[in-house]
Amino acid sequence: MGKRIAYLYLAISLSAIDMSQAQQLPIDQQYRSTPSKINNLVHTKLDVRFDYKNQFLNGKEWITLQPHFYPTDSLRLDAKGMDIKQIALVNGQQLIPLKYTYDDHSLAIKLDRNYLANEKYTIYLDYTAKPNLLKAQGSAAINDAKGLYFINPDESSPNKPQQIWTQGETEASSAWFPTIDRPNQKTTAEISMTVLDKYVSLSNGALVSQQKNNDGTRTDTWKMELPHAPYLFMMAVGDFKIYQDKYNNIPVDYYLEPKYAPYAKDIFGKTPAMMDFYGKILGVPYPWNKYAQIVCRDYVSGAMENTTATLHGEHVQKTKRELLDDNEEGTIAHELFHQWFGDLVTAESWSNLTMNESFATFGEIIWHEHDGGKEKGDKSRFEKLQSYLKSTQNGNSPALARYYYHDKEDMFDHISYAKGSLILYALKEQMGDAAFYQSLKKYLTENSFKTGEPQQLRLAMEEVTGKDWAPYFNQWYYKGGHPILSVTHKSENNTLVLNIAQVQDSTVQTFQLPLSIDIYTKEGKISKTVQLNKRATQLTIPLAGPLEFIDMDPQKTLVGEIRIDKTEADYLYQYEHAPSFANRVSALVFALKNPKTSAARELLTKALADSDADLVAMAIQGTDLTDPTVRKSAEKIIASLAEKSTASIVRSSAIAKLAGLKSKKYEPLIFNGLKDQSYMVIASTLMAIKANYPAKLQQSIQKVDAEAAEYLKAHIANLSKS
Repeated sequence: MGKRIAYLYLAISLSAIDMSQAQQLPIDQQYRSTPSKINNLVHTKLDVRFDYKNQFLNGKEWITLQPHFYPTDSLRLDAKGMDIKQIALVNGQQLIPLKYTYDDHSLAIKLDRNYLANEKYTIYLDYTAKPNLLKAQGSAAINDAKGLYFINPDESSPNKPQQIWTQGETEASSAWFPTIDRPNQKTTAEISMTVLDKYVSLSNGALVSQQKNNDGTRTDTWKMELPHAPYLFMMAVGDFKIYQDKYNNIPVDYYLEPKYAPYAKDIFGKTPAMMDFYGKILGVPYPWNKYAQIVCRDYVSGAMENTTATLHGEHVQKTKRELLDDNEEGTIAHELFHQWFGDLVTAESWSNLTMNESFATFGEIIWHEHDGGKEKGDKSRFEKLQSYLKSTQNGNSPALARYYYHDKEDMFDHISYAKGSLILYALKEQMGDAAFYQSLKKYLTENSFKTGEPQQLRLAMEEVTGKDWAPYFNQWYYKGGHPILSVTHKSENNTLVLNIAQVQDSTVQTFQLPLSIDIYTKEGKISKTVQLNKRATQLTIPLAGPLEFIDMDPQKTLVGEIRIDKTEADYLYQYEHAPSFANRVSALVFALKNPKTSAARELLTKALADSDADLVAMAIQGTDLTDPTVRKSAEKIIASLAEKSTASIVRSSAIAKLAGLKSKKYEPLIFNGLKDQSYMVIASTLMAIKANYPAKLQQSIQKVDAEAAEYLKAHIANLSKS
């Protein structure tokens, strides 16, 4: 599940981190056990029709099951808010009625006899699902839980398409078909859905037949021949255009509203390359018979990794012009990686959600690193670390594998996503890439079409490496929190004394971890790795020459915080000589908070040439062009960026900054921003004109092209208010 975590523009978010406001979810004392298996799903066959007027689903279902181990004469199925018309045992061509009780959430069915573990049986159900009548509660990640959604069913909204789609995670599939709605169940499937003939449908697996009916409908049958969890079942129906791509011989399809169909390749075009990269690095080729991605309206989350058929929210759907300002490549990568971690091997319970979401978020990081270079991967890790840290206080946070929680929906948080991904990345760095990915291959191969938990991953890693990884898993998976390292140092007579204290809350564990340190002297760089295993550690390190700078955790793999006092000279030095993404950001945050210092002015000017567009924009916003010295060094650079930068965030920031000068020589450049292809640049230009040339605002609005005027309609209306 692609949780929509907002990584706000760095210039705003990084300078506004306030750990003191973080809130912690309550932790229940009730142990959340993995659901017991009495019966196992084997095959699920559905025949469904849609009632648009009432927003009901009329379904017929044949479920094949068998006892897990012990003989049983009963069956429990999840079925939320349904009208149950018939339940029977299939005996050849006969249907033998079965007795049952129903409490509006769960069906307790009495079978005709005791069944043994090697005996399969099939139950027939005739039912009506009424999802809109359910009182279902979602979470921060998934804001509703009624399973089946009718979008604009009466076509009363002229600017919204009529669609149907489903959302199963966590346990909402049982709102549209009776099942054992638990992540540790797996079943093959066949779904026949009768839809209006003018629409297309999508579901898991292969489309095996289409039958036109006499009433203007069509029955599409989708078959999933490999088992997967019930929460990964999906259906979607609507007016979609299908762009057919491929990876090797595997169909890769993109379903979009007709307006966005021309941009399918622009939105999703990297998908085959992602499939190739993931398959090769994991040593496990893409495991399914197709991969489709569909974009739906009014979706209740960011995206959902339904097996072979990911569903995205409409934020992914963009024109070429919109893509100039932003894209959802990270989400696309995240959902695809789930096809291995979550779909092929599924977390055996919601307590073990890390086996799905931490891996998918890790998949984002390694894709950015592969596609955009180390810098892009470092930026992705930095953003995820910040999102995690902002959810904590004094190093406190729940465990990654959580067997005590208030509600299963609480598991979809910054710990399962961001923190877990960084724990995996740090483990990869300690283990080495070859051993790490060989371990993932072993985990995936041995648990394919089954479930997994962290202990299975640990055992795979131990078998591959011959090392005991229990301490790592005990510390990072089964205990919560993170280290906060307070570092002080003293250097004299070519000797460095470092004091490293773990100052996280006393209730948080004392961490045992390797810490890398780069020490810069006039004679060169010294790299050290020390093992921390207590609250206070003192190191004495001989130096070859005078100390210039200390870079703690130079690769920035520590899942925690480091606090060390730095001078202006330190920030300048780290930006120039130890320019990791995190070091450059922290140097710029210092400059933004201390803009009048000479070091800040120098840093901001240097950052105007940074390789990262967000940091350039951050530097532009922090540059004070009313300062004559700064203006002399930065004005021409910012003017050039306003005109020539390929990044819309940089052009928009530069235009806004130059407009503040109210200089006639920049008026042509500023007003030329109205002709930009980027909506962001046009919006920024209009804001700058209102602030600095208010008499020209209405005239400027008239110069905006029609497409941009429509896209920015609300923005323009707000600007036009007095």
